[in-house]
Amino acid sequence: MVSKKLVLMMMGCLGCAGQPTEPSTEKTESKSLIDESVVITSPRVKLGDGRYLAYRERGVPKNISKYRIIIVHGFGSSKEMSFMASDELLDELGIYLLIFDRAGYGESDINSKRSLKSEASDIEELADLLELGSRFYVIGVSLGCYPAWSCIKHIPGRLAGVALVVPFVNYKWRTLPKDLVKNDYRKQLSRWVIWITCYARGILHWWLTQKVFPSASVLDGNPQFFCERDLEVLKNTPGYQLFTQDGLKDRSVFDSLCSDITVAFGKWDFNPLELTDPYPQNESSVHIWQGVKDSCACSVTKTRLAKAALDSISRSS
Repeated sequence: MVSKKLVLMMMGCLGCAGQPTEPSTEKTESKSLIDESVVITSPRVKLGDGRYLAYRERGVPKNISKYRIIIVHGFGSSKEMSFMASDELLDELGIYLLIFDRAGYGESDINSKRSLKSEASDIEELADLLELGSRFYVIGVSLGCYPAWSCIKHIPGRLAGVALVVPFVNYKWRTLPKDLVKNDYRKQLSRWVIWITCYARGILHWWLTQKVFPSASVLDGNPQFFCERDLEVLKNTPGYQLFTQDGLKDRSVFDSLCSDITVAFGKWDFNPLELTDPYPQNESSVHIWQGVKDSCACSVTKTRLAKAALDSISRSS
């Protein structure tokens, strides 16, 4: 029962997956989250440390855009995530969208030194290499909100605006109100996930890929983590291929997912609930979006925590 909850935790509490990249037959330039036999089909930029980040673009050309927005995907997702904005809307509003594979996902190279700060550095360097200008917008989705929080902390002057969509809760935030999480079973489960990924990763990998007992299959359309509307959408959405037993057999896939979890739920170098206002002159803004029917995300707790974080920033100004 505990192991089943651990798997559910990885999907429900850490963030929902998008549509992964399709595999092909040629070797990549270096190790990435997908199989090494995949051919690189997307444009990529080379970072200062030699890693490559893959990306895709949507909307109007950036040189004529009014808004340049970087989308940061969540756990087990990729640049192929479904961002539901029609081309007509993007054209009408003059929006340029840049969606990239975070380190170790899709066609981007693994960062063996992944950290909270490195995620923000990747975003800043990507923006500079693609010449997005001195300021740009960032939208973080689910687990992709920790890079967005890191941007607010480490590169606030580069941000024209930030949105955090269904952000997760890190139970190690020092001033996390105890009354909000005292009945949240995910608090203890997150501790177990971190412990297992640090000290018993091999056992977890075996459990998720063995076929004697049910394991990762409990994720498929589980109503505990998806509301009725979500289930309708999922009927027309490819499965979470990274979470299938075949997907997790690749140890590089598994290890990269574990590193993402460890950084997101590990000890941060700052507390979002204690952030000072980086925009005292209202030169930018931060918005948090949370669906009230988000079954997998403990929406009431997260909405109240989001309000506490924004209130904290407001009081400091």
